[in-house]
Amino acid sequence: MSDFIIAPSILSANFAALGDEVDKVIASGADWVHFDVM
Repeated sequence: MSDFIIAPSILSANFAALGDEVDKVIASGADWVHFDVM
């Protein structure tokens, strides 16, 4: 495991296709998916 964790935010994702968007992020090599709480 590397010293860095890639955790992109889904804040700008297309929420109408959220499942597909998250699948793309994971397939791109993200370690985690970051959900912004406001």
